Formats: sequence, structure tokens, C-alpha cells
Amino acid sequence: MLRFLLVGALTAAVVITGFAAVVGGWAWWLILGLLVGLLVLGTYDLLQRRHSVLRNYPVLGHMRYLLESLRPELQQYFIERNYDGRPYDRDVRTIIYERAKGIHGELSFGTERDIEEVGYEYLVHSTAPVPEPAEPPRVLIGGPECSRPYSMSLLNISSMSFGALSANALRALNKGAAMGGFAHDTGEGGLTPYHLDGGGDVVWEIGSGYFGTRTEDGRFDPEKFVDQAAHPQVKTISLKLSQGAKPGIGGVLPAAKVSDEIARYRGVPAHEKCVSPSAHSAFHTPRELIRFIATMRELSGGKPVGFKLCVGSRVEVLAICKAMLDEGTAPDFIIVDGAEGGTAAAPLEYEDHVGLPLTSGLITVHNALVGSGLRERIKIGASGKVALGNDIVKRLIQGADYTNSARAMMMAVGCIQAQRCHTNTCPVGVATQDPKRARALDVEDKSVRAYRYQDATVRQSSRIMASLGVSDPSGLTPHMLHKKVGATEIRSYAELYEWLAPGELVAESPQSWAADWTAASPDTFRPVMRR
Repeated sequence: MLRFLLVGALTAAVVITGFAAVVGGWAWWLILGLLVGLLVLGTYDLLQRRHSVLRNYPVLGHMRYLLESLRPELQQYFIERNYDGRPYDRDVRTIIYERAKGIHGELSFGTERDIEEVGYEYLVHSTAPVPEPAEPPRVLIGGPECSRPYSMSLLNISSMSFGALSANALRALNKGAAMGGFAHDTGEGGLTPYHLDGGGDVVWEIGSGYFGTRTEDGRFDPEKFVDQAAHPQVKTISLKLSQGAKPGIGGVLPAAKVSDEIARYRGVPAHEKCVSPSAHSAFHTPRELIRFIATMRELSGGKPVGFKLCVGSRVEVLAICKAMLDEGTAPDFIIVDGAEGGTAAAPLEYEDHVGLPLTSGLITVHNALVGSGLRERIKIGASGKVALGNDIVKRLIQGADYTNSARAMMMAVGCIQAQRCHTNTCPVGVATQDPKRARALDVEDKSVRAYRYQDATVRQSSRIMASLGVSDPSGLTPHMLHKKVGATEIRSYAELYEWLAPGELVAESPQSWAADWTAASPDTFRPVMRR
């Protein structure tokens, strides 16, 4: 290695000296300046105590940090295979970009994936497919106590706040939602003009910080809620209990990103770190949660109200179901967020090791509602790594009624998966509050792209369902999704998972659910150990 460096240094010296000899006198001064600069840098490297690499390899050690900074780009663009990338591989990103641009969005020459690999999943097509419907199906959100139900698309924009995303990104997404007739979730950062600018339908999300509807001490303000909920673009209201990227902790917006504008929309002090509490102050038990949701529905004038959570404990889900039964009221919808989802910045430990994946969480919530006899009045949304038509169909089979997507929608308006969302240095102006970077995102162009992507993806999901032999999501069954569980064994989701019958938990809990059902109480989120 040392010999290689010496040869390289000598070669560089010969080239530079030759250049100076040809060009003339001023080039010698340039070389002298460079040498002095390198001498100063090398001296500093030897004297500093922070980086051991630089003390042992002055000047040359900086190459290590340069290459490390370029590693994500080198990995993504030159090293990883088309199907290896995380969170989204190159094939998926390519399809999103092409559909957003109105290109065919297809690949040729067969799959590159190992379809013999254990864990591979596939949808079971029918020998007698049915015609694809002229218009994709929609889902009516609203239970018996909702007087203003909403017709939801199969794919919508998941929760992203102003602060996390730039104003231009939100404008483009909302205008795209208006073009395509799908919903745009505000995220917990408050209802802002940028979520309304394009005229799209809005899901107003309220988190534990109650941004946009809070008192000075950070509690829920009913008067502000009534004023915001009355906006005609607000079609549904979602109470965030937890999110996939970091379940169990609140969000943090650094002081540098809390501008006067963001502070005004959130109702917090400007230029101070904005922290969402880990837990809500408006309720502390499942029973109080259900009462609070009923209150919000009444204050909103009968609009659909529900909650979002990343599932952790099955007992907690069952406790909420028992509270619904006891109180005689229920949310209009529940959004299940998967641990693999999330655009939010989060500690690595939470991203990798806390919360249930979407498949397990979704099936848990679906079964709990079915077994409690509540499924018919409550719709379920699935949020977490939904990007293509097969993702939509897969989640519908697992128990969802509709899906939400955040990162794929970001890609539709220009995101290149640089994974710098938390640094305020997004290179394409999507996840930044830097006006110079945000201006690169053209609202008119990117709104059309968001519309095209959503429209093409939903239509593809309808085509897939038709290939399975059904024209409506109600015809999908767990038998239509298979998984390779061994070298020579394939099983359907009907076999892999338990599927409860309507009211089964209330009538006589099966043995596999009995202990959790007994431990669940409407008066506490914690398991109750009964003797």
C-alpha cells in the first residue's frame, strides 16, 4: 500500500512539474500555494486529537472520509443489483418514475428475482379471469354514527407534515390528489395552506402535540378543532397513536427547521425545538380513547374519524375493541402502520427493532375486529411500503380496505431516495425547508406526475384483481396469496394465519386468543393478569 502511494505521489509531482514548465511562471506560484496548503493541512492533521486516521495518515486520510460520504450514491447507482436495494430497490423505483412520467412502466426479459427463494410470495391467478372494471373500486368510509361519509381511493397519500416536506412538495401532492380524486394526509404538523393549495381532499391528522388545535400548554383545544375541521377539504380526521418508523416516541422537529411560518401553523414558539409527547394527554385508557374519538366526530359535524397506530401488543388492540363494545361507539376507520414504513427520521433502534411489520399488524387488527363483531362498521387502511399494484392487492387480501403511501408518492414528485430527509439537504427539494433547494421542485410538472403514478398504480391493482378472477376487493380471499415456506413447501395465507369468524371472540374465544382476550381490559392499555 505504501509503495503504491509513493509511486502515485511521484507520478503526480512529475505531472505537476511538467505542467508548470510548459505554462510558465504563474503556474509555479500556483504549485507553491497548493504545497503550502497541503503542508498546513498535514500539520493540523498531526496535531489534532479527534481523528486517529488523520493523525496516522495526514492529508491522505481525508480520502477515507470523502469515499465514505460518497458510499450511498456509489452503492445505489453502481453496485447494488436491480432487486437488492433498500428500502426500495431499483426496479420498484424505476416503475414509480416511469408511471409518474406517463411511460409504460414495464420491464422485459423476465424476472431477475429468485422465485425459488424461501419467503417468496405470489398472487394466484385464475384460469377464468374476469374483465377489468372501467373505473377502479372505491371504499366508503363512515360508520353508523357518521353523517358525512367519504369515498376513499384504494391508494392515497400517507401522512407527511409541512416541516418534514417542503411547501412545493406538498402543493404538488395536493394538486395531484385533486386531479386523481384521492386523499392527502396532512401528517401531525397541522393543517397548512400547502395541504390545501391544490384543492385536493384532505385527511387531517392530529398527533399527541395537537398541532393546529392546541392550547398554550399543549393540550387539545376543542374550539380550534371545530374551526379547522369545518374546512370543506377536510374529509376525514385521523388521530395518530403511533407511527411505523418510531412507535412509542413522539416526533422531533429541530429548532433550525421551526421557522416563523411552521411555528404559526403548529401553534408553538418559533426557532425552538418542537417535540411531540410520546403519549396523548386527552386520554389515558382505551375507554377514554373511544370517547375522545366520538367527541371529535361530533365536533366535526359528523365527518369520519379514526386513528392510526403501529401495532405492538395484541392485548392493546383487544382492549380497544372491548372499549368499543362497552361504549357502544367506534371509530370509522383504523390505519395500520407497519414497522417497515415511515418517512420520518428516527433512532436506528426504533426503525429496526420496535413495532410489528405491516403484515402481522394488519392481520392482527383485522382479526380482532372480526372476532369482536365490529369489522363491518370499521374500515382498515394499510400504510407501510406500498408502491405497486401488487402491494395494494396483497394488503387487501391481508385485511385492509384501502392503502396509503408516503415514500412512493415522494418519488413520484422527484425523490431519488438520497436518504437525507433529516438533514435539510434533500438534493431535489422534496424533504427540505431550504428555499433554494425547494425551488427546484416545479409544482405544475410534479403534480401531474403524482396523479399519473397514482392512477396507473390503482388501475394496475384492478387489473391484477381481475386476473385473480374478482372484479371487486370483496372477492379477495387469503387463498389467493401464497408464500414459499420451505425448499419444497408452499402455503397460502389461509393456511399460514388464523382467521377468526365474526363475533368468535365474544361468543367463545379460540384457545390461541383466549389468554389475550382475558387479559384485555377497556380501562387500561396494560394486560390485566386475572387469577
